[in-house]
Amino acid sequence: MFYFDKRLQYPVKVENPDPIYARMLQQAIGGIEGEIRVCMQYFFQGWGARGPSTKYRDMLLNTATEEMGHIEMLATAVALNLENAPTALQEEGAADGVVGAVMGGGNARHTIEGMLHRHVLSTGMAAFPANCEGVPFDMSHIYASGNLAADMYCNVAAESTGRVLAVRLYNAAHDAGMKDMLHYMIARDTMHQQQWLAVIEELGGHQGALPIPNSFPQEKEDSENAYNFYVSSVDGTTPEGRWTQGPSLDGKSTYSVFKNKPLGEEPVLGPARPDSGAQTEQM
Repeated sequence: MFYFDKRLQYPVKVENPDPIYARMLQQAIGGIEGEIRVCMQYFFQGWGARGPSTKYRDMLLNTATEEMGHIEMLATAVALNLENAPTALQEEGAADGVVGAVMGGGNARHTIEGMLHRHVLSTGMAAFPANCEGVPFDMSHIYASGNLAADMYCNVAAESTGRVLAVRLYNAAHDAGMKDMLHYMIARDTMHQQQWLAVIEELGGHQGALPIPNSFPQEKEDSENAYNFYVSSVDGTTPEGRWTQGPSLDGKSTYSVFKNKPLGEEPVLGPARPDSGAQTEQM
């Protein structure tokens, strides 16, 4: 059950509406780094969370609900940036500004025109659940494995890429209100990264959580290849690092370097079946 408050989680103000920036904000709504992604990811992780304690489920659902507020903020920001947007590129002053915008080296007029028309025709100058190219978010980047540690690592990655995007949007913003909104959202991304890592720490840190799942008996895996860094370079050079020597992060072994080579033989398949539609010479 959900409750809502008509007031925004954080103030959203736009002094100088910018339809091009509205398009950029769409990435934070419906991009794979965006708020719909983390909102749905945390909800499905929480709804499926199992364990003797409900605190992780409760934490996930609280944060998922917070992310709904972030989507609302961004959708409001998109709408406010479209307040004075022209409904046609031919309107006075519109074409020059659009054509002058260089976005990814593409045809700025064509791409911005398409997004403006979508905002006009489909939403009436409002946001929609798609990225900055107008591609709808399809939920294919929602990770909810049922394994708490695996999900937490996925969440750290999601919040990291989300914070990268928010920082880029902050740097691209020329409106004080947009910078203010984003400086708040960046701070929340900082906290969310911390809380997911805190769960991993509660699970015993890397030593306790790794390998994932830690419920699988490691004596059943190929122990000779469990902690080797495979080097596949032609000259055998190794990118030396924490992963090539010393104790493993889980404290159960020592890292080593393995010059990648075939451990199996060349595969030999049987002849094609007569009913497979292959050539006679293959049978």
